[in-house]
Amino acid sequence: MDFDLPPEDHPTRQRVRDWIADNPSPTGQQLAEAGYVVPHWPAPWGLNADPIDQLVIDDELSRARIRRPNNQIGIGWAAPTILLAGTQEHHERYLPKIFSGEEFWCQLFSETEAGSDLANLATRAERDGDEYVINGSKIWSSGAHHSKFGILIARTDPDQPKHKGISYFIMPMDAEGLSMSPIVDMTTAHSFNQVFFDNVRLPVANRIGDEGDGWRLAKVTLSNERVSLSSAGSMWGVGPSAELLIDLCRKQGGLADPLMRQRAVNVYIEAELLRLNRFRSLSATLQGKTPGAEASIQKIMADDHGQHVLALAKDLAGANGMLDGSGPSGHVPSAMRGGPTENNFDAQFPDVDPIWHFGYLFHPALTLGGGTFAVQRNIVAEHVLGLSREPNLERGMSWSEARKSTV
Repeated sequence: MDFDLPPEDHPTRQRVRDWIADNPSPTGQQLAEAGYVVPHWPAPWGLNADPIDQLVIDDELSRARIRRPNNQIGIGWAAPTILLAGTQEHHERYLPKIFSGEEFWCQLFSETEAGSDLANLATRAERDGDEYVINGSKIWSSGAHHSKFGILIARTDPDQPKHKGISYFIMPMDAEGLSMSPIVDMTTAHSFNQVFFDNVRLPVANRIGDEGDGWRLAKVTLSNERVSLSSAGSMWGVGPSAELLIDLCRKQGGLADPLMRQRAVNVYIEAELLRLNRFRSLSATLQGKTPGAEASIQKIMADDHGQHVLALAKDLAGANGMLDGSGPSGHVPSAMRGGPTENNFDAQFPDVDPIWHFGYLFHPALTLGGGTFAVQRNIVAEHVLGLSREPNLERGMSWSEARKSTV
């Protein structure tokens, strides 16, 4: 595979540049209507772009500092599942406003007793005529307090094996009987929530796919989630990267400490491996293949890499790295700034973007969100290396049961 981007005279580059010249500051709706939010999708949502054209479009938008709408769960996770199993009415109602960013989405999958063992979920959806009555709770729902809709999986048939009795729904986040409690993490950000359902009535029309087909659709969502979370950057595609960190080191004249130099070399190598491997994954995805075990491989690599980058950034700050708001010295360009706006960081280091400090506090979560590091390694062991399942799991035990049996 050729890992170089197409040349400057590639015809797609000129088409994108002409469009940018006419739309120098496009809205989310303009980007969506032009097909640039999901260019690999079929019309009318995308441009049927092949992998090369997609890379060119991404590169040109990046050069022009044009960002797609910030609706990661909606665009990356909900939309592919709705396209795959939703009705024409679902497509027309939800997809345009997902892509334009007008309606923000969240994910309602994890539960307190069903995280790594997601199929062990207890939230119930009982059919009552043309409605379902939802009872239970979900946790770690990122951005639920800002969301218009959420993608929900709930048990519709408790008599079926746990993977068979699950269905997939679109949940309005303002539904009567739905409430939530904020979860404030150690970064001081209110990113997560616990969501409660108390006899929430949901129309049958809000179900995606057939009743009982929710586990298959959840796996589609999770595969896309892992591809999305393993995108470039050190915090699930958001925030500073290894390239930015190394560039700051260069501007300061390099690194005198040989151990620090070696760590910088290592994060550079990791970043390059991730870039090349992502081209392979991207090519498969854009050819219409559902991400499989390779998504777990990429996520394992990306999560470890993100932790290495952010730990190195703090260590490069020396003793000052122990202080709130610190990070590697050097002004971060405004285009690279990101992260939370609700946090209150001390102002000891006015030239340092607080995203470095936030990222360091956040980085333990990288190997947990979207499937823990242990679960991802089990997926790779079984589906890539062909190794046998855990002995306890061979007997049909859940992860939680297997853990208890070994204590």
